[in-house]
Amino acid sequence: MRIAVDAMGGDHAPAEIVRGAAQAAGEFGLDISLVGLPAAVQPLLDSHPRLQLVPCTQVIGMDEHPAQAVRVKPDSSICVCARLCKEGRVAGWTSAGNSGAIMAAALLIQGRIRGVERPALGSIVPTQNGFAYFLDVGANVDSKPDYLVQFAAMGEVYAREMLGRPEPRVALLSNGEEEGKGDELVRETSRRLRSTMPGFIGNVEPKDIYGARADVVVADGFVGNIAIKMAEATAEFLFRTLRDEIPKTLPGMLGGLLIRTGVRQIRERIDWREFGGAPLLGIDGVAVVAHGRSDARAMKNAIRVTRDAVENQLVGKIRAEVGRP
Repeated sequence: MRIAVDAMGGDHAPAEIVRGAAQAAGEFGLDISLVGLPAAVQPLLDSHPRLQLVPCTQVIGMDEHPAQAVRVKPDSSICVCARLCKEGRVAGWTSAGNSGAIMAAALLIQGRIRGVERPALGSIVPTQNGFAYFLDVGANVDSKPDYLVQFAAMGEVYAREMLGRPEPRVALLSNGEEEGKGDELVRETSRRLRSTMPGFIGNVEPKDIYGARADVVVADGFVGNIAIKMAEATAEFLFRTLRDEIPKTLPGMLGGLLIRTGVRQIRERIDWREFGGAPLLGIDGVAVVAHGRSDARAMKNAIRVTRDAVENQLVGKIRAEVGRP
């Protein structure tokens, strides 16, 4: 399997991206096409025979307007990755670059699955006994009930095929569990899901996500993006506070030594770098969005997610269940 990786995307590009790609190639047995500026990337590839440079001449910055940048920079690393996938030269691609530009390139170059109104971006969320899939986390900031119903259907496919949940429990994020809670969007979406999706269990509050009440949790992209960023920031704040406060006293230092292994295991369980990236659901091809702060480990895992999406035929199964002829 050959996968394309945007070598120029992310805060730590290209060095950390190349390192992660090299680790993925060796660990997962993949051939990888690194798309980037030759002068920046080629010197990093000399000792990695399974990494191939695909040159580009442009890079989309993190602060550029996504759709406009994609149109005026057709030879950017993001656009070249999407084109390689569209042309069948790679099985899928991933980038830690401008997420809006990744979305725009995937839409304009690869296109949507026929019948899908809007693509959605999901995220793996740790729970008390495993993981849940949370979408949309930012691909759409103005959603309609039709969109959320499709997000639920695509999320159900993802949970079944990628997380191994044969009968996924699907829930809608709201400010209360009761059926009448939520704004007009949530109430109308809940009504439609109750009548069309057997696996729909109703509304959940944020605490219920971590309590493992659902396998798939659906939200508007604006709400979902804020929720996932708040969760990441809270986790980082707690671990940073523990690291700073525990060594301040001798009992704290001794206690810290005793709990070090357990704390490390907890941190690894909730570390976003372990989850890698998330496929854009609804795109007619595998396109995986990685975190903009991805280091080598995060990029390696984003490439793993890309491989898994290809091997599990995620796009074809979403097309069969959500798309139309």
